[in-house]
Amino acid sequence: MKVCMFHLMPYRELPDDFEQRYRSVWVDPPIAELFDPVKCNEMYHDYLSELQLGAELGLDGICVNEHHSNAYGMMPSPNLMAAILARNTRDAAIVVMGNSLALYNPPTRVAEEMAMLDVMSGGRLVAGFPVGTSMDTNYAYGIPPAILREKYYEAHDLVMAAWTRPETFHWNGKYNQIRYVNPWPRPLQKPHPPVWIPGGGSVETWEWCARHSYNYAYLSYYGYIKGAKTMQGFWDKVKELGIAPNPYHGGFAQGVAVAETEAMAKEMYEEHVRYLYAKGLHVYQGFAEAPGYRTLKTWQYGTAPTFGDAAAKSWKEFGWEDFLKAGMCVGGSVDRVCTTLIEAAKTLNIGHLMALLHIGSMPHDVAMYNTRLFAEQVYPEIKHLWDDQWEDHWWIKPDPVAAQREVAR
Repeated sequence: MKVCMFHLMPYRELPDDFEQRYRSVWVDPPIAELFDPVKCNEMYHDYLSELQLGAELGLDGICVNEHHSNAYGMMPSPNLMAAILARNTRDAAIVVMGNSLALYNPPTRVAEEMAMLDVMSGGRLVAGFPVGTSMDTNYAYGIPPAILREKYYEAHDLVMAAWTRPETFHWNGKYNQIRYVNPWPRPLQKPHPPVWIPGGGSVETWEWCARHSYNYAYLSYYGYIKGAKTMQGFWDKVKELGIAPNPYHGGFAQGVAVAETEAMAKEMYEEHVRYLYAKGLHVYQGFAEAPGYRTLKTWQYGTAPTFGDAAAKSWKEFGWEDFLKAGMCVGGSVDRVCTTLIEAAKTLNIGHLMALLHIGSMPHDVAMYNTRLFAEQVYPEIKHLWDDQWEDHWWIKPDPVAAQREVAR
């Protein structure tokens, strides 16, 4: 099993009464009241150091992603973070779990920047192409939901053509008209970097990933128990299409908090996990899904919206064991975490685990402790799952010379 460290880069100093005073962490949280750029400077450097530690300790990859107008994840440009990590790491995959293709005009900008990252890293890029949340796409960037998916599909086709067609060509699409498409550079990996599609439960995304042989990476943030129905929907579609149920075809993001003892885990992590759910995922229901964002097929299947669950119990009432019991966090001692992660991976049938090791308001030293203990004691116990059973067709193919350039000092 491939194990990557995933980071949201949240604003970790929201006020205690944030969810009572403000209606949403996404789209309209008042920046003049809440945001301190000097504190954010410290956070960015802390978060980059945490990801670099994960890479130095031998985790398979490090993940960044794209969000806008929110305090839940401060990476409007994951490519900036990926560029720093590409220069300062050596072996780990650089997994960009965005760019949201429909937001770029023209989408060739994505083709160019991701090709730069692949070349800079020596062929270590994993290219993620999410449709994007309704908050990001419809509200923060103003894309009408009725055309979002169609715009996304055309952008995808343009990026793939830009990566794989050797000659200069023209593009005359519905949303993009470009006389000369000839991006420099092109990716180092051929025919292109592995493509992962971060998903939130849309039925169309399952079939699209299966038919294109793209990794379906489910980013639920609510844990493996609640996520089981969505992953089963993907595997049902894979079976329906006559495709082998290779676990590496799927991925899952899961919060993980490990300590030397059960008591230490509760003491160290409980308040930070609660911060993620009570504040970081406090999304106004009216922003969660614009009318038309979720398709009829997806409504009929019955997958719940990822954000803005108005019926959810107040997360402030949840204790440590409640979060563990619900699968929202895999936490506790090394033995407990190892056992639970293996069980979760088998239940979900996933060969790519994206471990969220900085959770909510975690201070830097706590996140570093969690990352080190996970990498040194948990990762060696879980990485051999699926060994000699399946081949991973969704992983990087770095150049043996280019990928070993001296990292920046």
